[in-house]
Amino acid sequence: MTFDASTIGQHNAPLIGVAPLMRRAFAGEDLSPIGQVLLERAQTYPNDAHAYMDFSTVLQLTGNRDDALAVQAEAIMLQPHYTIPAASPGLTLLVLMGPGDLMANTPVEFLVEDSDVTLELLYLRADEDFPEQVPDHDVMLVAVAESEANQPLLERLIDYTSDWPRPVINRPAQLRATSRDGLSAALRGLSGVEMPVAVRTGLSTLSAIAAGTQTIDSLLPDGGFPIIVRPLGSHAGTNLQKLDTPAALGKYLQEVEGPQFYVSRFVDYRGADGLFRKYRIVLIEGKPYICHYAISQNWMIHYLNAGMTESAEKRAEEAAEMARFDQGFAVRHQAALQAIDQRMGLPYLGIDCAEMPNGDLLIFEADNAMIVHSMDPEDMFPYKAPAMRKVFKAFRELLAHSVG
Repeated sequence: MTFDASTIGQHNAPLIGVAPLMRRAFAGEDLSPIGQVLLERAQTYPNDAHAYMDFSTVLQLTGNRDDALAVQAEAIMLQPHYTIPAASPGLTLLVLMGPGDLMANTPVEFLVEDSDVTLELLYLRADEDFPEQVPDHDVMLVAVAESEANQPLLERLIDYTSDWPRPVINRPAQLRATSRDGLSAALRGLSGVEMPVAVRTGLSTLSAIAAGTQTIDSLLPDGGFPIIVRPLGSHAGTNLQKLDTPAALGKYLQEVEGPQFYVSRFVDYRGADGLFRKYRIVLIEGKPYICHYAISQNWMIHYLNAGMTESAEKRAEEAAEMARFDQGFAVRHQAALQAIDQRMGLPYLGIDCAEMPNGDLLIFEADNAMIVHSMDPEDMFPYKAPAMRKVFKAFRELLAHSVG
């Protein structure tokens, strides 16, 4: 979807939405001029919820998270319901959303971009009454992702959606189990699956371990140092560190604030050539689809910092892996992925994972909020678009199968 820059300053202009704005940011475009127009429109027309919501998105994409969430709250107060029309007539998907940043909900806009699916986005808050009337729809998706902030909302949504008159994709009770500790508990004991126990713990316990008055194995039942530590609620590697000793843990606690942390043992998953490789896949109705494959010298892999754009060799390996995915990875881990699907009970689930040297599937995280997109430049990543079209087709089929 594209938008006409000449109309975005007009009162009650259609919502631009996340996907078109992120596509421009991803391409390196300066969003400041668009943000300025949206800000002026919101100031001129203080009841224009679309201006507030789009301006909030621009603020998030330009790194102004706190301001973005404040503006988003104003938008939701003005209007909790937003429509993104389909490119052609088809079905209507009601999407239950929670307030928050771009990782707070399933990024569904990317999954149905330029399709025949109309999105009715409905923002709900745990501390406010839920509406008795909702937009007409064919199927509903609970997009709210698990987080400490969203747990109360997901809990309330269990009753709210229990007798829903339309098909429901991704039930809130199952979404609550995608927390790091909940996921490791849910997948414990699965054959062919490696996922370290993730423990939620407080500052006092970690301080005692750092001081030597408590041992690490009293906290982690499956191992000790080196460990991975991150504050509760952190994403995208923020304040995530591998720590080798109690002294390193003590230094970390002096530098990183947080009353609660997730701790797990570090797993060395590098290949024979010393490089780390991470898959992002989605399970749609239990079938795996590859979204990207990153290769890095660093154990903490994010696709954007793995050097994929700088290395033709890495891109060639990713292209080959995508080409053989259905006959390779999907077959090797078929039993494990089927077991994960059965335990999690989510028709749409994103998984970040790797293959261990012994052939087991190492799970980093699994949830409904991973960014799945087709924004990479086709001249550099010609193999990406066909793979992503398979993902989008499978998601559209999930909607159709749900409607029946």
